[in-house]
Amino acid sequence: MNTRAKFLVVISSTFLVLLLLLGTVLGKGTTPDSPYRHLQVYTEVVSRIKSEYVEEPDMKSVTLGALNGLLESIDPFASYLNADQYKEYQKHNSGYKGDVGLILSKRFGYIGVVSAIPGSPAAKAGLSTGDIIETIKGVATRDMPLAYATLLLHGDPESTVDITVLRRRPEPQKMTLTRAAPSPPPLASKLMPNDVGYIRPETLSAARVQEIAAALHDLTNKGAKKLVLDLRQCAVGEPEDGIALADLFLDKGLVTYLQGQRLARQDFKADPSKVIWKQPMVVLTNRGTADGAEIAAAALGDNKRAQVVGERTYGDASLRRALTMDVSGEILLSRRQSHSRHRRDSG
Repeated sequence: MNTRAKFLVVISSTFLVLLLLLGTVLGKGTTPDSPYRHLQVYTEVVSRIKSEYVEEPDMKSVTLGALNGLLESIDPFASYLNADQYKEYQKHNSGYKGDVGLILSKRFGYIGVVSAIPGSPAAKAGLSTGDIIETIKGVATRDMPLAYATLLLHGDPESTVDITVLRRRPEPQKMTLTRAAPSPPPLASKLMPNDVGYIRPETLSAARVQEIAAALHDLTNKGAKKLVLDLRQCAVGEPEDGIALADLFLDKGLVTYLQGQRLARQDFKADPSKVIWKQPMVVLTNRGTADGAEIAAAALGDNKRAQVVGERTYGDASLRRALTMDVSGEILLSRRQSHSRHRRDSG
């Protein structure tokens, strides 16, 4: 596909998404009880594109762009995989042992970087929060499903993958990353001057939370009276890991809750039996703080247990499930969302 054709496809899909969203807004006042009230608008838009666009469009590409744009508008981590992509995803998703160490989301229709895991090939190459990946293995990422992009970055250890990155520069920057077997960076823990303890996990997991608990005991034995919990760039970790981390410091209050359209609210209260640290503390966050780390930071801040200092966190603390479609393909969508007032501005 030449550059002009790519431009036309991009304009078409963008136009279609905008009209779909407009139809949704306008349709609210007509048949509010119908979940498909904008379907007629979609059908008319497709018909107009087919009959009146400047040239015959590639409707498969236009529809794929519209579907991914629709999903991105409600969840930047959602994906639609067509039948071929889903087959490849099923075949290779758990088979590859090498990775470049990127946490990704959709941004402006492209693949955006949430965080680069410290010590990973991506971090060593200088990739960081806010970068946008334009191509992976020569394939443009615009309207590329997030799950498929993640799959393309995986491979055998020591193999390479070429990408181009959009930054505040005139031209995209080309990079070649060498995949490596995932290896979480070690926990950083030390006693600083004035009896201040410092802990930086960088990733979260059940085992890492246990390491943090042990580090807290060690700092207490060394005479620490205050604590700095550094959750900057901590984007790896499930919601339950964030809950477990918060439990090390909270003896009461709401940690987080689960709620979805078809899921009754489930509260997670602090467990006083798991508290280890009761002294004053500060939590550091930035744009690369995501998922479980956001839950912990928000719980500690909202319960007035800690002062949260830093940048606005990324805004991802949800649980996703794969929904197989009757026609073809699959949607990876947040069906149950974890709310903890987790995306926050910290001063």
